[in-house]
Amino acid sequence: MDDLRTKGGKKAATVAIVSNCFLTVLNITVGLMSGSYALVSEGAHTLSDVATSVIAYAGFKIGQKPADDEHPLGHGRAEAISGLIIVLFLTMVAYEIMSGAIDKLLHPSLITTPDIYAALMAIFGIFTNYAISEYIINIGREIKSPAIVADGKHQKTDIFSSIAVLVGVVVSNMGYPILDPIIGLIIGILILKTAYEISKENINNIMGKVPDEKFINKIINIANKSSPYVQNAHNVKVDYLGSYATVTLHIEMDGNLTLDESHKIVHIVQNNIIEKVPEVKYVIVHACPIGLNYNHEQEIDK
Repeated sequence: MDDLRTKGGKKAATVAIVSNCFLTVLNITVGLMSGSYALVSEGAHTLSDVATSVIAYAGFKIGQKPADDEHPLGHGRAEAISGLIIVLFLTMVAYEIMSGAIDKLLHPSLITTPDIYAALMAIFGIFTNYAISEYIINIGREIKSPAIVADGKHQKTDIFSSIAVLVGVVVSNMGYPILDPIIGLIIGILILKTAYEISKENINNIMGKVPDEKFINKIINIANKSSPYVQNAHNVKVDYLGSYATVTLHIEMDGNLTLDESHKIVHIVQNNIIEKVPEVKYVIVHACPIGLNYNHEQEIDK
């Protein structure tokens, strides 16, 4: 599984970096030649994609490192942290694009009407960005990498940007050139929206937000079916560390079982969960006697 993740992450990063370098050169060159500020803005956005792809892959690689004495649960949160660094880059790029657009709106003499080449480049960008973003997101989800998925979602904003550029070029040539910097402003807002969504997802990952109910029920069902001695698995807590998760839960067993028997059953439950839920890497099971009234809110057993 780790080998597949490594290959998948490397493939996604390579595709993202190479394609975005190509799109950056094309967008800026055609934007300058055609007089489209919106297309130059899109070029700046794709240039930031190169940097964020490098950051995403760096976070992915660090997250792959095994556990050590200082990080007993591994380095998985590095992926979520790299996602937040991507947010910082997106915010800076959005600011530069929006400030440039506002400057043109305040000084209309700076506005030029884009020619047909800007429209052709925008159409090319729509199809290229769709293919690239879908490819990266699918790899990220397959290998369960928050960093790679965040990079793919970042890439996907370029689709809407290219559509906006295309609309701007068409309308500008109909006699409304002021729409070009307005489109640039819209691109900046779209980038900020993406930054918000990526930050929310990665902060939830770091803060240990509770996963969906189906995942919790899956853990409970596996635990209850692990042994005829196990009943009423409960108090399940899941903590995500990037691409993998840790799980703690309580199970009820006959209070007359010996310590040795209880110990073996607990390990069976732990191993079953790890084997049947690939994204779970560590499991801690607490055994309770059947019928014991227990306050799970208290920090120390009493």
